Amino acid sequence: MIMISYHEIDIKTTILSKRKTSKWIKQIASRYDKIIGNINFIFCTDEKIIELNQKYLKHNYYTDIITFDYSENNIIAGDIFISMDTVHSNAEKFNEPFIREIYRVMIHGILHLCGIQDKSASQRLAMRESENEALNFFFQ
Repeated sequence: MIMISYHEIDIKTTILSKRKTSKWIKQIASRYDKIIGNINFIFCTDEKIIELNQKYLKHNYYTDIITFDYSENNIIAGDIFISMDTVHSNAEKFNEPFIREIYRVMIHGILHLCGIQDKSASQRLAMRESENEALNFFFQ
């Protein structure tokens, strides 16, 4: 069963049109021949992100997103933690509207679940191109 859910830890966000967002995510996933399984978006604070980063990834720094991938075969599933604090500061830093930056981070997590990596410079470029293509589709 397809299930995209949205949760909040210590923050409040009402900026998302959940129905439109879920439809968009399904459309993007299908472009990569993927089917949506259980995906949880968890919007949280920097404090929660660094706690997860230290505990599970052994990283001692803040980030905008951490994706835990539970995908099997062509069914993508996972928990996607997004720091609203970092998304907000990145939107200011890159002079992007906050709403566009939050959707960029969300689709970044979905693209990871679809198999797109961003470890090398060329992979990061391909990831950014995929993000932009998805964002242009959403905001058209």
